[in-house]
Amino acid sequence: MIAMLRGQLADKQPSCVVLDVGGVGYEVLIPLSTFDRLPAPGGECRLLIRHIVREDDELLFGFATEDERKLFNLLTTVSGVGPRLALCVLSGLTSNEFKRCVAEGDVKRLGTVRGIGRKTAERLVVELRDKVDPVEAMSLRTPAGTAPAAETVMRDTLLALEQLGYAREAARKMIQAALDSGVDASQPGTLLKRVLAGR
Repeated sequence: MIAMLRGQLADKQPSCVVLDVGGVGYEVLIPLSTFDRLPAPGGECRLLIRHIVREDDELLFGFATEDERKLFNLLTTVSGVGPRLALCVLSGLTSNEFKRCVAEGDVKRLGTVRGIGRKTAERLVVELRDKVDPVEAMSLRTPAGTAPAAETVMRDTLLALEQLGYAREAARKMIQAALDSGVDASQPGTLLKRVLAGR
């Protein structure tokens, strides 16, 4: 199976590129997020590949980053979401936006992606909510420059709330509300106290 291709970019379109690797032209389907990072035709290009083999076809899907490829692989585990629809999701939302939508159950925002109706959006949330790290989704909304220790504090606070009997989704919303109010998430104990004080 092909995992990566490096070569000269022979042609590029918003949804597809042709990569010349040693004189062989590989047609690779891509999301818009990858297209935005491509060099001009003739430049050297490296793409991470998901190679899908079917009875009557072989398809190459290319990504600029490992995060994009991982999200693509995750999306295709959802019933009713094929590789082309997964590309639409990556073209319509950044990886961070998608994770936040799933964590927050934002079906309306997911439904703005071409090809994603309400039922599919709801299925994405239901099937992927447990696979998206809730702390990572929260950290996407914290201010730039947040101390690395903040993620550990958020994770510890989430675990503490779960031990107190709160459901994970309820605990995540409580923590996010505290973060949005401006609490310093890098100080152990401070975040938990603010969360509990707000109940």
